[in-house]
Amino acid sequence: MTDPADASATRSARRSRRAARWKRILKRGLPLTASTVFFLLFGALLRFSDPVVLVQFRSLVFDEFQSWHPRDFDPDLPVRIVAIDEGSLDRIGQWPWPRHKLAELLDRLTALGAASISLDFVFSEPDRMSGEQIAKLIPKGPDRQKLLDALDGMPDGDALFEQALGQSASVLGVVLSNSEPDLTTDATDILRDKVGFAFAGDSPQDFLPGFTGSEQPLPALAQAASGLGALNWIPSRDQIVREVPLLFRLADGTFAPSLAAEALRVAQGASTYVVRSSNASGQQAFDESTGVNAIRIGAFDIPTTATGSVLLHYSPASLERHIPAWKVLDGTVDPDQVAGRIMLVGATAPGLFDLQATPIDPAITGIEINAQLIEHILTQTFLQRPDWALGLEFVVFAALVILFGVFAAAFSPLVSVLLGTATLGLVFGGSYMLFVRQGLFLDPGFPIFGSALSLFAATSWLAIRERADRRWVRDAFGHYVSGDLVKQIVSDPDMLSLGGELRTMTVLFSDIRNFTTRAEGMDAQELTSYVNAFLTDLTAVIDHHGGTIDKYMGDAIMAFWNAPLEDPDHAAHACQTALDMLDALKAFNRNNEGKYPATEIGIGLNTGICCVGNLGSEQRFDYSVIGDEVNVGARLESQTKTYGLSILVGGETARDAAAKGFVFAPVDYVRVKGKDEKIDILMLLGGPDHPVAPDTLRAIAPVTAMVEACKISDWAKVSHHLGAAQAINAPEFKSLLNYYSELVKAAKMAT
Repeated sequence: MTDPADASATRSARRSRRAARWKRILKRGLPLTASTVFFLLFGALLRFSDPVVLVQFRSLVFDEFQSWHPRDFDPDLPVRIVAIDEGSLDRIGQWPWPRHKLAELLDRLTALGAASISLDFVFSEPDRMSGEQIAKLIPKGPDRQKLLDALDGMPDGDALFEQALGQSASVLGVVLSNSEPDLTTDATDILRDKVGFAFAGDSPQDFLPGFTGSEQPLPALAQAASGLGALNWIPSRDQIVREVPLLFRLADGTFAPSLAAEALRVAQGASTYVVRSSNASGQQAFDESTGVNAIRIGAFDIPTTATGSVLLHYSPASLERHIPAWKVLDGTVDPDQVAGRIMLVGATAPGLFDLQATPIDPAITGIEINAQLIEHILTQTFLQRPDWALGLEFVVFAALVILFGVFAAAFSPLVSVLLGTATLGLVFGGSYMLFVRQGLFLDPGFPIFGSALSLFAATSWLAIRERADRRWVRDAFGHYVSGDLVKQIVSDPDMLSLGGELRTMTVLFSDIRNFTTRAEGMDAQELTSYVNAFLTDLTAVIDHHGGTIDKYMGDAIMAFWNAPLEDPDHAAHACQTALDMLDALKAFNRNNEGKYPATEIGIGLNTGICCVGNLGSEQRFDYSVIGDEVNVGARLESQTKTYGLSILVGGETARDAAAKGFVFAPVDYVRVKGKDEKIDILMLLGGPDHPVAPDTLRAIAPVTAMVEACKISDWAKVSHHLGAAQAINAPEFKSLLNYYSELVKAAKMAT
């Protein structure tokens, strides 16, 4: 039989354990609750202000979803592009083609039964190949009248084109602009006459993309066409076209449809666009003006964004959509590829078309986007981002923040992170599945990364003291070694031991020219201030490009790349550093004019296998680099004075694949001190951010030939190429050419 006293003690122990557990949870929960409340408030501010950074991140997720799940191209869809491609230009001639040729193209497409024909061009000027236009170019002279008489028989290209437009279901392009308003009554009347608009709900005036002016076709051509469509795009801040407007508004209240919208309307023979906005019958907006909801074109009801745009689900660009224009003109096109189809005529030859970036293609033609938009509408498979998306995303974010607070209070940091990661994976997967199966885009980025921050904040507060100790180590050692090395020491204390490894590295040496002379006029305090200011500016450049400062040697600097952290582009980063150091030096001289003497430096770069690591004694050591290639770098810096150049590099640096974007010129082929074999010496002229002048680029060839001739002591050729280089008069080579001029003189005297 159980002793009542023992049973009471057991119950008491259990209560104590539960109390201790809850005390631990509450002890954790108090700071976690404060953290949760902070993140909820901060998340609410970010979500409903929707700053640019969130918009861009949402766009990135949208692009990734599209690239993982692009829309399938259906070759049976009745949309084709009549491509003015390279083959068509080869057969018919350069663009623009005569208007009578375009008239012939329209007539053939119409005869083949095209449902509509849209031309992705603005014919705002008369046909430059008409007789009237050619006559203006004929100079005065005795034969002028004969030539004018000969032109009388030429067909009027614009008249033929106008006739072809009037006999076909045609659409011409209009370009809208935000320049000074240039809308004329005739121009807007033509736009209004082409099509009607019916509105339900709020007026779309405040929602549609607006423009103040337009460039339109010649009035006769515009009148003859069945429709006029705007060719404008509204790309995102990163210039990617993710949504395509169906309608635009002009300053005088006129509405202008897009080219794709007009192509679809004319193909159906529809006469009116029906625009449904917030507060229309059947649209719940709670008396708030939230924007356009849908646009109806003929038989097709198209859900839109608030600005009247379609969120496009792209398919990969396909040549199956294209019909070369030359095949239409010579009659070899398959009639089934035209009959009953919406035909979009546009340029696809390089140099003619407007390049646009999409979520799945870095550059496609604008006419391709129009074709995909029409396909989108015909299949009625739309992507949608509902009005309530922002609200739902915040609700998910808030739920995750609260859940992660509970995880952090109840479990260990490791378990909390594992549970949180699994939850975030489910949220991301759910968003992607909605995109694939329902065509809904709900941004998982904000809930995931916002709540992940709260999770990390909740679990990391337990390690505040440890991080504080590590910060002390970084601060203490940061004055002596590079920040990257300090991070490695903190994470791996075993690094604090002697040893090294062989690596291919790039080393840099720089030194002030004539430092002793400059220092003679300064006292110790002035000299210290001068050197410290100089080294501070140049060190900032080296740090910016990931270099490690090995040591300061008075006024000289030694630095290297590819250690302690791996840097496969070490040669390129060293070259960029050298060029930026010269820029920093110019700024230093300009900012300290009158305070310090004008300063010049020499820089030497070399690439090769070096020994890098903790070098020294058991009592004291430095993280440094040694080897023959290091010595060569130092010799190259000292040789800058010999040639009168600012930057000298070894041949291996210039030949490194990462440095291919930089411009070098040979200087000499010499045996430097400490090396048995001769090496190539080159000068660094410029790079991706430091363009080289055309004269300098032209001078590289004769300078190269001069150096090659010098290698074999062919002084006649050296003299010849020297003269050719001097004739170009590129200032970057002045000192080098003076050096070789003296060599030539010495060689002549010796013979």
